Amino acid sequence: MKRKKIAIIIGAGPAGLTAAYELVKKTDIKPLIYEMSEHIGGIARTVNYKGNRLDIGGHRFFSKSERVMEWWQNILPLQGTHSDDELEFKISYHNQDRKQRLTKDGPDPDKVDKVMLIRKRLSRIYYLRKFFDYPVSLNLNTLINLGLFRIVRIILSYIKAILFPRKHEISLEDFLINRFGGELYHTFFKDYTEKVWGVSCSKISAEWGAQRIKGLSVTKTVMHAFKNIIKKDSSISQKSGETSLIERFLYPKYGPGQLWEEVAKTIIEKGGSLYSNHKVIKIYIKDNKLSGVSIRNETTGEVSKQNGDYFFSTMPIKNLIKSIENDIPPDVANIAQGLVYRDFITVGMLLTKLKIKNISDTQTVNDIIPDNWIYIQEKEVSVGRLQIYNNWSPYMVKDPKRVWLGLEYFCNEGDELWNKSDEEFIDFAINELAEIDIIEKKDVIDSTIIRMPKTYPAYLGTYNDLHIIRDFTDKFENLFLIGRNGMHKYNNQDHSMLTAMTAVENIINNITENGNIWAINTEDTYIEEK
Repeated sequence: MKRKKIAIIIGAGPAGLTAAYELVKKTDIKPLIYEMSEHIGGIARTVNYKGNRLDIGGHRFFSKSERVMEWWQNILPLQGTHSDDELEFKISYHNQDRKQRLTKDGPDPDKVDKVMLIRKRLSRIYYLRKFFDYPVSLNLNTLINLGLFRIVRIILSYIKAILFPRKHEISLEDFLINRFGGELYHTFFKDYTEKVWGVSCSKISAEWGAQRIKGLSVTKTVMHAFKNIIKKDSSISQKSGETSLIERFLYPKYGPGQLWEEVAKTIIEKGGSLYSNHKVIKIYIKDNKLSGVSIRNETTGEVSKQNGDYFFSTMPIKNLIKSIENDIPPDVANIAQGLVYRDFITVGMLLTKLKIKNISDTQTVNDIIPDNWIYIQEKEVSVGRLQIYNNWSPYMVKDPKRVWLGLEYFCNEGDELWNKSDEEFIDFAINELAEIDIIEKKDVIDSTIIRMPKTYPAYLGTYNDLHIIRDFTDKFENLFLIGRNGMHKYNNQDHSMLTAMTAVENIINNITENGNIWAINTEDTYIEEK
């Protein structure tokens, strides 16, 4: 009897789980997933705290890839009671034999748990104790909030950027000033971006902007605003336009982790295996291929070895290179150890109400402000973003009369923020929101804290030499680096999934060159927001 081939997948985040799902659906290769934590979904998991659910980092389910949109809806069907415009889009978006699933008779989210909701997108900037549209819109609210003097300076600096652009875009600062002008850059981009990365924009590679916001500019924003005056877009299609400007997205009823838990169940049902609390600690090379790995059970401490035919790595490149048994070229080892990551802390905060009032046209339960998340631009606080989980999905909150927030902090493992005790950090977070007039301290009912190391691969440190590591790993024809940390590339969820799908296709089609994997999220069709 012919031996069944084995694929070893390191990490149970979106990329790792997508690779395993594609393998069990399209091949006879058995995937073995090793996840070092007790969780699945990576940062796309959902944390359940006393019945209130946290989405770490916020995961809007939208993509310019039809394949990804259909993939998600194969896992969780869309909710019922759609508008005619939404139905028209969904029927044209999918194959004809799936029409029945997309009718108004679709699952009712009040009665069915496994369902994908259609949600309105609203993100705003909180600055000067006022709300601004995100991306910044040229409307009356913006003009009033900024004031005439600042508006004139923004216009003049934008004209200057058009007439006299910086010829060599070396840094993110160069990239942003060329597209928005110096005044708008200093008003809405500089401080927040430096909050996220912990360094000056002048020290961040322009490639980060080229990957994340390359299609967005003042001109595009004006055109989008004008088009919406003529015709409001109710479609959830992301095939055209900048994704920073989308107005609807899909979202699992109980958060992103719900979808990935369903994917994991399917993988196991189809013959794959998933091992939580199992860390890959050593990788073996033989005849210019990976041959196996050593895995440590983080619960018992037991170490075992597993041979494989194919290997998918979503672990941080720094850890991957360090785990390889054979002698590593000194330059490869040094570059890997010089890669930089940004870490992440989320504070979940349950309140009776918010101090800040809803003054928008959008009606919400208990008159909560309607934002999914808010970019906190105020300089005097460290909090970077504020999620309002009620608005992602009402089912994320145990008691709909309560307000359930997620305060997001960007930090480095071992720094002052990271080293605060849980109690200190929660008090610190409460004080910050009170200081900028979003809450009253007395309205806080309960809170929790989640720390996530290596959340964001940074385009800092030795990043500019990453191609040397890629040249080294590409020599192993059965090794596929996929996902955000696996490629040290600031991918969104859909891009991470596409890297996994492409890797599996390469195996099926006997393609040994991985350039098509690395090209994902560098082409014009993959444009994401700041």
